[in-house]
Amino acid sequence: MIDLKIAITGASGFVGTHIRKRFKNHIVIKRDDSFDEIIRKLEGVYAVINLAGAPIIKRWSKGYKKVLYDSRINTTKKVVRAINDSDVKYLISTSAIGIYPDYKECDEECKSLSSDFLGNLSRAWEAEAQKCSKNLAILRFGVVLGKEGGALKKMLLPFKLGLGGPIGKGNMFTSWIDISDLLNIYEFILKKGLTGIFNAVSPNPVTNKNFTKALAKVLGRPAFLPVPPLALKIIFGEAASVLISSKKVFPKRLLKEGFDFKYPNIEKSLRHILNS
Repeated sequence: MIDLKIAITGASGFVGTHIRKRFKNHIVIKRDDSFDEIIRKLEGVYAVINLAGAPIIKRWSKGYKKVLYDSRINTTKKVVRAINDSDVKYLISTSAIGIYPDYKECDEECKSLSSDFLGNLSRAWEAEAQKCSKNLAILRFGVVLGKEGGALKKMLLPFKLGLGGPIGKGNMFTSWIDISDLLNIYEFILKKGLTGIFNAVSPNPVTNKNFTKALAKVLGRPAFLPVPPLALKIIFGEAASVLISSKKVFPKRLLKEGFDFKYPNIEKSLRHILNS
């Protein structure tokens, strides 16, 4: 446990709620805080964990795309400016593996980046964080698994009712991370003073079909009703790309630095999450 004072943006979200529980000595920066309010809150703060951003899984109207952009880029811009004018030593900012192209194995050295909406959003988000003049680490999140929020929470009810199943043929890859391992990554980076870009994913990405099988096995329920990709496109529009994309991403830098994943296996992770 790190006792250094931490400031958190996006503190009310799924990951932010867990960060607040892990780092007891923290203050919260709100999206509508003025620059002067942020400067005041940063007094005595060692590191800022930047999680600001509206939820991705929602239909992307033109207006909501602006919300997604402003909540990430504009908030990060304001926070970075305040950090640069303060005595804060560290920024750990957030990005997403959506920055990588589909159907390509990638680690942090991957030069090929996606040019779709999520790819461009992630690049703009990282570009603002990289204007920080202090120590900077950027975590590219995979699908964060926890029963209190995120994708898993949305999946639990249909699976418990026996209505779960793979998306289409289920051959797309999911790069995921157990919420407990994600929290440990934050502590690991702060304790070792690491900087740069890190893929916050398990070393074992799984196909959607195998993820479905593991979840059904842990819940003791059948899962044989495939979800047509077209149905997701009708419901979510362009945002369905988050659900039907294939991201096979590896945490090369974390492994090289010696990080020990407690839940690297999907079935072990789901048992830990759903039985805790």
